Amino acid sequence: MKIRPDLAQIPQYKPGKPAAATAIKLSSNETTQPPLPSAIKAMQEQATLAHRYPDMAALDLRHEIGKYLGLSPSYITVGAGSAALCQQLVTATCTATSEVIFPWRSFEAYPIFVQVAGAISRPIALNNNGGHDLPAMAAAINPQTSLIFLCNPNNPTGKVFTAAEFTDFMQQVPADIIVALDEAYIEYNRNPELPDAVTELHKYPNLVVLRTFSKAYSLAGARLGYALAAPEIINAINAVGVPFQANRMAQAGAIASLQAREELQERLDITVSQRERAAKALGADSSETNFIWLPTPANDPDFPTRLAADFAAQGIIVRAFPEGLRITITDSAETDALLGAWETINAKHS
Repeated sequence: MKIRPDLAQIPQYKPGKPAAATAIKLSSNETTQPPLPSAIKAMQEQATLAHRYPDMAALDLRHEIGKYLGLSPSYITVGAGSAALCQQLVTATCTATSEVIFPWRSFEAYPIFVQVAGAISRPIALNNNGGHDLPAMAAAINPQTSLIFLCNPNNPTGKVFTAAEFTDFMQQVPADIIVALDEAYIEYNRNPELPDAVTELHKYPNLVVLRTFSKAYSLAGARLGYALAAPEIINAINAVGVPFQANRMAQAGAIASLQAREELQERLDITVSQRERAAKALGADSSETNFIWLPTPANDPDFPTRLAADFAAQGIIVRAFPEGLRITITDSAETDALLGAWETINAKHS
């Protein structure tokens, strides 16, 4: 069969491990709360119309996002999660000779999307603090560069870069290279020095901002994200997208969620407070997301897999990477369980 031979070499995206009914799943950065009541009601109403196609242009949702951010709907598009929009950006910008720069380790789908498009990956190692090495990323730009991904806050390390650092970086990026600022976790950020996405969009016509309803809005199963960019870029993203990819239930849930944003704040505040509590107890790095990160010690490469196995034995499912261990933070009950397991593990190894 005429299937591309290189597909066998493309790594598969690895979601967080599924958890047994009795286990606590802290491996996929999900929330414990269901969608907001108004969002559930809106989705249920739209489910009765599931025999009809959704609005492919998602006009009502784009208007609601625009009202929230002060942008024209022509600067907004939506997709089946921000990951789908990442892939569309790669498709829209890359040929076989194109290079895509991204931080590593970061969102693991970046290199997958690049390889699927037949383009060339240029991963740039994080700095010693687990953050973006923006000077090294700028230095990697060459005539073949077509796209740059930045993840702020970064997944899986939770680190951020400031508006000043972003400005220094963007001043070194040629105007014809698109920069994608992935802000999937931005609602959990409490650092006032981060770039303001809308302000930066007006300054840089080559900037794309990616956000999602999967995390803070508790709509991971609805698969809906959005991109903000100049209309020329939005049109290119739409040109390579799958028709009708944002289903009517997801659109309705997102609109209702945006209209009830103040109800989300209490949930976010709970997660942020538990994040600080868990980070202090486990000695984790600071984070601006809904997870914490324990980096792998230089002299102990087996640390992440060993600790993940120890947590699993206590009924806590976390995510191990070669570079460290990522633990989702949710509410006080699950943090209690996490810290109880941590105490048991430490007692076992003391």
